Amino acid sequence: MTRKLIKAGHIIAHQDDGHKYLRNGVIMVEDDKIAFVGKEFDGEVDETIDSPDTIVTPGFINTHAHLTESPLDRSFVEDRGPRQFYLSGLFEYLTARDGAITDDARRACAAFSIPELIRSGTTTIMEIGGHGDFVVEQAGKCGLRAYVGEGYKSGRWLTNNGRTVDYEWFDDDGEAAFQRAVDFINRVEGKQNDRIRGFLTPLQVDTVSKKMLQKSCAVASEMNVPLALHTSQSVVEFQEMTRRHGCTPIEWLERIGFLGPNVILGHAILPGGSSWTNYPSNDIQILADTATNVAHAVWVFARRGIAMESYSRYLAAGVNMTLATDTCPQSMLEALRWTAVVSKIIDRQTEVATAADVFNSATLAGAKALNRDDLGRISVGAKADMLFWKGSSLSMTPLRDPIRNIVYSAQSEDLHSTMIDGEWVMRDREVKGFSVPELTAQVQRGAEYMWENMHHQDWGQRDINTLSPESFPRFRAN
Repeated sequence: MTRKLIKAGHIIAHQDDGHKYLRNGVIMVEDDKIAFVGKEFDGEVDETIDSPDTIVTPGFINTHAHLTESPLDRSFVEDRGPRQFYLSGLFEYLTARDGAITDDARRACAAFSIPELIRSGTTTIMEIGGHGDFVVEQAGKCGLRAYVGEGYKSGRWLTNNGRTVDYEWFDDDGEAAFQRAVDFINRVEGKQNDRIRGFLTPLQVDTVSKKMLQKSCAVASEMNVPLALHTSQSVVEFQEMTRRHGCTPIEWLERIGFLGPNVILGHAILPGGSSWTNYPSNDIQILADTATNVAHAVWVFARRGIAMESYSRYLAAGVNMTLATDTCPQSMLEALRWTAVVSKIIDRQTEVATAADVFNSATLAGAKALNRDDLGRISVGAKADMLFWKGSSLSMTPLRDPIRNIVYSAQSEDLHSTMIDGEWVMRDREVKGFSVPELTAQVQRGAEYMWENMHHQDWGQRDINTLSPESFPRFRAN
């Protein structure tokens, strides 16, 4: 048994079902758990960390990510979004990108993503992808807590002309991929001191059949694992589902018995009632009434001019709103900030989507979605997953309210150390087990191959410079 005593000037501790601000307090960590939180501790310890200027907070729970591809959005998808598909990049940009990514590039992206996530506050990640064993291996190199799901679907979307979206359906309804996903969970569940767990993730509401969604729901309940699904993420998807079923995607999921407290809907940003869908419904209240969770990834939409209407409205209705990164940058710090600011802009109010609201979403709400009362908080019995922030820096001074400073002012460099499961996974910005220069070189090579070959996947055989022209023309040499 190993005991660490952490003395800090500022601690965001958990008490009476909520976060509380503890000034000049101590945390005693015993192996992988928190054994004491308070003003003073006089027992024996093996190590004392005395940081009077440090802010200690619980780690962030990132509920929706794609580690094997998100870094490759950089320098490509920004400033682009076809109006024919209501600004969504899913049907052209991601289709062209995904078909040109090699397995080596995907593995490089997964490895690259681990330090990127840790350096910006993620201590628990939910990864949706297809290289789960490699992600588990990489998470184990430093100790990141990871829920990993192998995606599956009944068919795929495509466009043959850049004007309409069509669907191709698989003969087996996605059964083989579903079985691989189940086998994967059975293989990895509980590894690395239970830091690794699995979940089921049928990929998109419009590419998975009713039969497969209902089967997924039943098996997730039997296995007692979370269930995740991309839903209400584009106007095209919304219109397709209303055409098929005469109701919204969320209404349809309720009708087929899919929604519930173990379900995390990726995005749910374009429900009925949104100005984007112009289709009356009570989708937000359905989410609240069924206790369904939402993984809100603000930036992937905001960068295209699309906003949830609004985060604060979902909160007011009683929806458990969690936060996620989804795309690059894989920064929960950015997710906190943009969630607050975009909601204030949409609502035209400053006293909504507060720093406390978004901090709760990144911690307690994420833990609730995972059915974990030992994550997202600094309290006795909780896992020792904690972030250590500079309290005196150019971006954090003056300091009166640590949470407002973190949400509205902090830079990733202010997060100097991270502890997961009672072990240091980052000290002084160094993430153990990863060489950032090597990883950046590998991802660059993978991106260059993708840029050179994505025209083979595009319906119009367009190259990277046609799909995504550079911001400025090249300098002409003499």
